[in-house]
Amino acid sequence: MASGEGAGDPLVAAPSGEAEAKMETETEEQEGPVLCLDLTSYQLHDLSEVEIPPTVEEVDLTANRLSSVDPRMGRLAGLRKLSFRQNLLDDAAVAPLSSWDAIAGLQELVLRDNKLTRIPDASIFKGLLIFDVSFNEISSLTGLSKVSSTLKELYVSKNEVGKMEELEHFHALEILELGSNRLRVMENLETLTNLQELWLGRNRIRTINLCGLKLIKKISLQSNRLTSMDGFQGCIALEELYLSHNGIQKMEGLSTLQNLRVLDVSSNKLTAIENIETLTRLEDLWLNDNQIPSLDGIEAALAGSREKLTTIYLERNPCAKTPNYSSTLKKIFPNLEQIDSDMIA
Repeated sequence: MASGEGAGDPLVAAPSGEAEAKMETETEEQEGPVLCLDLTSYQLHDLSEVEIPPTVEEVDLTANRLSSVDPRMGRLAGLRKLSFRQNLLDDAAVAPLSSWDAIAGLQELVLRDNKLTRIPDASIFKGLLIFDVSFNEISSLTGLSKVSSTLKELYVSKNEVGKMEELEHFHALEILELGSNRLRVMENLETLTNLQELWLGRNRIRTINLCGLKLIKKISLQSNRLTSMDGFQGCIALEELYLSHNGIQKMEGLSTLQNLRVLDVSSNKLTAIENIETLTRLEDLWLNDNQIPSLDGIEAALAGSREKLTTIYLERNPCAKTPNYSSTLKKIFPNLEQIDSDMIA
């Protein structure tokens, strides 16, 4: 990517005087040059002194002080990516977006970290692929039913959402981020058959219900209210599973997860390592801050991944006080690179 600042570049007013906005041209294989307007971190209150080229395809307005959307955005027929991340936009400010037919080809819309209280109307964007409304004050997913079924990535983390709804039509969705909300039940996931990543950490979920998601590769349910980890048996493509900071008492339902590489069950109430002896691809295992009494039986418990394991965390368990703790683990697992926070030379 080449960027240049010259006499022909648009000028914007910055707090310390005049500054030049970045105009960048990205060359993508088989697609030709992409014209980008990067106005990140200029602390702009409006765009009145900014020249917006009519052929621009990507506009990044991250980290400014914008409280309205410049109407010129609605005339950018080639616009594909638009980011208003970290501004001051409220519901009324973003409402005009839904009536600007010229930008209906938009593929990525980022409204992260603003002042929204509801899902904006994005129905005009028939080919939308990425939609980010994280870090707002949204209390309901009502409105998602109008968002195009072409969507591949949806981010609604750090809001006040209490129910998983209006998701059923997202058959192409690959990433769903709903962490740090007020969710209590996992539901309405059955039709998300292409989902590969599901992020639900920091909610109030008590029971696992993954509705048979066969292609999912990453799941996070950290910092919820789980007492059991039963429910992952059908997620046979799963590679990374994050379940730390719950109330899980037993390792179960993991023996079918033959592709699992990363397992984090730290900060739970586990007293034994079990149900993972058949896993052969496990590389990272986080078991710190549990109640595992000793290292007896750990070799058999991890028999399948004995040669594969490179990282293990067991600190703040009673077993970590075992004499020759580190040397015992090194002997059992010959390819370990890290024990707790200690790298092995």
